[in-house]
Amino acid sequence: NHKGGDIDFGPDGYLYFAPGDGGDGGDPGNRAQNMALGFGKVHRIDVNASLPYGIPPTNPFADANNADTLRTIFASGLRNPFRFGFDALNGDLWIGDVGQSVKEEIDRIPGGQVNGPNFGWRCYEGTQAFNTSGCTGAYAAPVIDHPHSEGFCSIIGGRVYRGSTYPSLAGRYIYTDYCHGRILSLRPDGL
Repeated sequence: NHKGGDIDFGPDGYLYFAPGDGGDGGDPGNRAQNMALGFGKVHRIDVNASLPYGIPPTNPFADANNADTLRTIFASGLRNPFRFGFDALNGDLWIGDVGQSVKEEIDRIPGGQVNGPNFGWRCYEGTQAFNTSGCTGAYAAPVIDHPHSEGFCSIIGGRVYRGSTYPSLAGRYIYTDYCHGRILSLRPDGL
C-alpha cells in the first residue's frame, strides 16, 4: 500500500521523490509522522554529489545527527503523494495527496521554502481530524481538499499552466481525480 508516489528533478537540480505511507488503511504505524522512516515524505537528494548521493545543505534536517530524523526529508505527513510537479515560473512544488476515506487534498510548498512542512497525515485527512492520538506541532493546511461525498476518491496531481495558448488558464494548477474524471483548476489566493 502506498509505497509508490512520484519522482522528479526540481528547478534547483536536486532529485525529489515521494513514497506513500507504506502502511495499511489509516497508517496504523504512524509512518508519515515518524521522521526516522522514509514513508509518507518528500525526499530531496543531490545525485551529483559523492556516491551514492549527497544531502543538499538547505534540506530542513540536513544537520540532523541522530537516527530519529532522516536528513533526506524535505516535507512530511503525506499519505499517498500521487503525482507532484514544479511550477516552471516560481519553483512551487504542488502535490496531489490521495486521502483515506473522507478527503482528497492538494498541497503546495512555495519555491525556495525549505522549512520542512508537515502536511499532517495521519493526524489530519485534508482539513479534517483523522487520528490525533499523539499528534503535536504545527501542520501545513492543504491549498484545497475535496470530500468523497462529491465524487472524489483518488486525487491525481497535475501541473501549473504557463503557456500562452489559453490565457484564462495562465498560472492555474490543473489536476483531476480518478473517480469523477473531471479536469479541475485552481489558483490559490494571492498568486
